[in-house]
Amino acid sequence: MRSMTGFGSGQASGLPGSLVIEIRSVNSRYLDLQFKLPDELRQADMPLRELISQHLSRGKVEVRANYTRAKVQSMQHYPETLLQQIESTYQHIKQHIPSISAPTLADITQWPDPDRQQADISLWTPLCVAATQIALTQLTEVSYREGQRLATIIAEQAQQVHSVVTDLRTRLPALLQAQNERIATRLRDAMMQAFPEGLAHINGQEISQRLAAEASLLALKADVNEELDRLATHLKELSLIINAADESTQTRAKQSAVGKRLDFLFQEMNREANTLGSKSINGDMTKAAMDLKLLIEQMREQIQNIE
Repeated sequence: MRSMTGFGSGQASGLPGSLVIEIRSVNSRYLDLQFKLPDELRQADMPLRELISQHLSRGKVEVRANYTRAKVQSMQHYPETLLQQIESTYQHIKQHIPSISAPTLADITQWPDPDRQQADISLWTPLCVAATQIALTQLTEVSYREGQRLATIIAEQAQQVHSVVTDLRTRLPALLQAQNERIATRLRDAMMQAFPEGLAHINGQEISQRLAAEASLLALKADVNEELDRLATHLKELSLIINAADESTQTRAKQSAVGKRLDFLFQEMNREANTLGSKSINGDMTKAAMDLKLLIEQMREQIQNIE
């Protein structure tokens, strides 16, 4: 289980200089990549996008880069084409500004060389990729640690759900019996009020049997064994997901689906808790349904960061 929240930093150095790549990730429904790169490193955008997409499937990911150029030694020999370019530029400007001074040696040494700049740009991309790989490794380690922490919290909350379900299942037969008796008593009272002079055409045993049948039918509607069974099944599935023995043996597709699977599972658990509340026959069952809904909602909040 891996969290979508994390941070990683990587550094790489080479001929053009050194750079640092920082990757920050927070939760998001989809993979949202945002690059904040200097203009000199823009050519690395697509390689980095492909690399990050291979490691992450969800999350809002921000990638920042800072670089420092290596000190350039003064050239002992200047290319003929560069000197011709300087001379041509000087003559062109002199036509419009006759009083302009000829370029000095310092001006020539600072003159930009397009060929060297283009070479530098091509050298920055491998450094960006190397630094990003280091940052992704660090980000992955952090996200797994955070994921394990979230898994522990969810497991504890799931145990509380299990306790509520087990307690309610133990008490359910007594609750249904008490409800059956209350309904039967109310039906008898209602019939006595409707027919105060009695029902001569129906004997007492038949009346009792009919009342018992009606009471049982109403009590059956309050039977929540099916909902409790489904909740128990969902808890077993939850345990299988969060207690996976070896994350490294899972495919990336399975890893990326953990958060979505848990979200769907908690939706189903919440549906059962709602049904339990709608079938409530007393305050204890209502409290159990509310406790379950609260715990399920807390677990759903936790998995918002799960990839």
